[in-house]
Amino acid sequence: MTNKILVTGVAGFIGFHVSKRLLNEGYTVIGIDSINDYYDVNLKYARLAQLESPNFRFYKVALEEKTLINNIFEKEKPTIVINLAAQAGVRYSIENPDAYIQSNIVGFMNIIEGCRYHGVEQLIYASSSSVYGANQKMPFSPHESTEHPLSLYAATKKSNEMIAHTYSHLFGLKTTGLRFFTVYGPWGRPDMALFQFADAIINDKPIKVFNNGDMLRDFTFVDDVVESIYRLTQTEPSPNESWDALQPDPATSKAPYRVYNIGNHSPVSLMDYISTLEKMIGKEAEKIFLPMQAGDVQKTHADVDDLIRDTDFKPNTTIEQGIAAFVSWYIKYNEGVLK
Repeated sequence: MTNKILVTGVAGFIGFHVSKRLLNEGYTVIGIDSINDYYDVNLKYARLAQLESPNFRFYKVALEEKTLINNIFEKEKPTIVINLAAQAGVRYSIENPDAYIQSNIVGFMNIIEGCRYHGVEQLIYASSSSVYGANQKMPFSPHESTEHPLSLYAATKKSNEMIAHTYSHLFGLKTTGLRFFTVYGPWGRPDMALFQFADAIINDKPIKVFNNGDMLRDFTFVDDVVESIYRLTQTEPSPNESWDALQPDPATSKAPYRVYNIGNHSPVSLMDYISTLEKMIGKEAEKIFLPMQAGDVQKTHADVDDLIRDTDFKPNTTIEQGIAAFVSWYIKYNEGVLK
């Protein structure tokens, strides 16, 4: 297998961390990112600066630019593609649905077509725990149906899984979908709760606490996500020979297709999450309690048994460890140490 891996969303939160790990492991990383202004582009460029290496090449391209994406596949000929680029955010998908169709569906099609026509051996792609939508059976299992998404963002991620299965079936493309559960950590996104909370607390501003704080999340530290993805690059999905069309298993197939949950499998209450952050910062937050937002869910909890079985890895970073690492990074970044 070649040591060349294409990573989309390379200037994004997870894409940056995955690429850094791959470079440290000796891979050549071909990075793609549009550097859109959904959040501060300076943070994206700061992440890219951390990736500078003779083994790193970067292309500033949007996924929906089909010709340019195809040219990159033709030139670079990666063996593995890790598609982490997407228009992110559940709430923003209500305000700007077109961005999600373009990036998450049209863009995904361009990537998977590139894989089909250019000899890619495996496509690993970001899905989301949001696909579980209206499901309430806990923990969320990839072997359960996910037919009731509650946001357009979730619907686009569900569509990615369905498109991937079709390509695995028709063309034998090995595809692995990753349902991420509330990823947090250093270099995180400014639109996510931990970043917003830290910024508000440090600057003596109130924080918004939705559903009056009655929320449970399977918060997952980014290093655990990276380890999971890295281990999945070292294996390949194979057909499930015992797959039963009369009792279809959504997580596997007769095709070389898999879907995994990537989560900490230990839900934490939002109020405990906030209190841990307050402890690490050394200051109590002023809280504004608000109702649940449209498209949101009250609880997430990941069943990661398949991930543990197939990768021999169990995400295990505690929120105390993870939030401490985030706060340390946040302070250094905002002091200009890491820019």
